[in-house]
Parts: sequence; C-alpha cells; structure tokens
Amino acid sequence: MNSVITGSFRPAFFPSQLSKNSAQFLFRPFTTLVFTRSLTAKVRAFVETKPTAPIAVEKEESGGGSGSCGLACPICYNLLMVITDSPIYVGSTVGTNLQCNTCKKTYSGTQTHLDLVASSGSKQYDESMPLATELFRTPVVSFLYERGWRQNFVFGGFPGPEKEFDMAKNYLKRVLGGKIIDASCGSGMFTRLFAKSGLFSQVIALDYSENMLRQCYEFIKQEENFPKEKVTLVRADISRLPFESNSIDAVHAGAALHCWPSPSTAVAEISRVLRPGGVFVATTYIFDGPFTFLPFVNTFRQNMMGIAGSYFAVSEQELEDLCRTCGLVGFTCMRNGPFVMISARKRSS
Repeated sequence: MNSVITGSFRPAFFPSQLSKNSAQFLFRPFTTLVFTRSLTAKVRAFVETKPTAPIAVEKEESGGGSGSCGLACPICYNLLMVITDSPIYVGSTVGTNLQCNTCKKTYSGTQTHLDLVASSGSKQYDESMPLATELFRTPVVSFLYERGWRQNFVFGGFPGPEKEFDMAKNYLKRVLGGKIIDASCGSGMFTRLFAKSGLFSQVIALDYSENMLRQCYEFIKQEENFPKEKVTLVRADISRLPFESNSIDAVHAGAALHCWPSPSTAVAEISRVLRPGGVFVATTYIFDGPFTFLPFVNTFRQNMMGIAGSYFAVSEQELEDLCRTCGLVGFTCMRNGPFVMISARKRSS
C-alpha cells in the first residue's frame, strides 16, 4: 500500500548547499551499507519470531463461517471457545472440546453430537425429565419414530413431512439464507429436508434425546451427497438453549410444542436467541370443539401436564397469547382438524 506523508519539513539539501566534504560523508557507501544491514536484521528478527512452545487453538464460536453456530454456554450464555482444532459439523464432532471463558466449564463432542446440556460432564448427578421427554429418550421409541410412529400423525390432521415442509417454507421466506434450529428434531426428518433444500446457510439439529440424535446421525449417513458441512447435531434442553442471544434467524419445531414440559419457558428461550425479525414456526395439536366447554377439561389438562409433562392447547388464541407474552409478534396459524401450524416473529429493532 502506498503511503503519503505530509507535514512541515525543512527542504532537502541542494547540491549548492553541500560542501565537498559533506557530499563525501553523505554518499559514503560504507555508511549506507551499515544502515541497510541493521534495518534488515531487525525486520527479519520481527518476522521470524515464533512462540517457544505450542499453544491450544482457541476460536470463538460466533456467527458466519462453515460449522459456526454461535454456540454459547447453557449456564452463562457467553460464547464458547473451541479449544481443539476440530470442525463441529455432523460426523466430525468426536474429540471436539468447547470451553466457556466465564465459568471455565468444558463441553465435549461425541461421534454423533455435541453435548451442551447444563449437566453435561457430571459423573454422579443424574436428572430425570418428565415422562413425555423420557419416553423419547428410550432406544425403542427413537428407533420407531421414523419407522411408523410419525406416520400415524396423519390421523391427527398432520399432512405429512413434505407438505409440512412446504408450508413452513412460506413462513420462512424472510429469513432464507440464514441459520435455522430444528428444535426437538427427533430422528432428523426435517433437519434433512432443510439441509438438502439449500435454503439455509446452517442447520442445527437440536434434541434432548441422545438416542434420537443417534438415529438422526444414522439417517444422515445413509444420504448420498448430503451437505454434512452445513449441519450440526446438538444435545440441549429446549428451556436452556446453548446459543448467543440474537444469533439465530429461524427456529422450527415440528410436532414438538405439546411435548415440552414448559412451553412458555421454551418459547421465551426461542425469542431470546432469535435475531430481530427472526421467525418461529411450529406444529402441534389443538384440542378444541365441544369438549372445551366441559368443566373438567382444564383440571384434566393440568393433571396431564403434572404427570406426563405434556401440554395441549385448547384454542388458537391460547397459542397466540403464548407467543405474545414471550415477546413474539405477527402470530398466524393454519388448521387441519386438530393439527395446527403456527408462526410468529421477533419484533424488529
């Protein structure tokens, strides 16, 4: 790069101002040679300086690059640092270590996914979730989910994964090209559709169930020409999302909201991680109709939530109110019997 130096300088010596002896001094070859060697030695010493010992590679996991998801500590919500030089896309997470600079907790990757729950790494402590969550952690249900279980949703008005994907795309037009979380991804049915569509720069498949994530990994392995570098599998709690605030463009939750122990906590977390203008799309059931007028319905629902940890809505207005109280606006929905697809967005700045 060319530089121009300006300022108040005295004019250079003109030949007429130089005596014979001065000219001999200024243009002596020896003096010029010594100056050149000294400068060259200093430059070479600066350029060739190297650390005396190897250092760990630390990269902040924030936005942008391939495999970068803006991952954050689920305890501190501060960005995690990659302390091993390993990619974090699907199939490459084994041996990956990430550390929080604040609480210094380290999170590790397995062959199938990154484990980013708050209790990750505990040796003695174990925590059971509500029945609805624990059911999907079992190997049997995880194996059967995409081999018959999900297909039965058609009896509840669900139009099928491909049709649901097309419906979701209409809501997601404003955030195409960004990063999307497939929350409660299960065996990765929609994760694969999002990744193969090429509509998003990064797809994060997120679930609390280790076995569901293993099934997701196995299904991806069977896909030919699958863009693995665009997909990251993450084990996380929907009520404690391991992402930086305002870092995600879209969150999709297919047939999941009714399985969350606390939908308000989950939607509030989704609102936190969404960028201004980011979109939330979800499908669930609404059990409305004549039974909603029976006096015992709300009591029954509260008991079900207490025992099984599952939630079911009884009106569209209830779901709209849920989104509104969690900071989302622009609520819309589409119905087909009990099936409903809802969408809302985070208010733009």
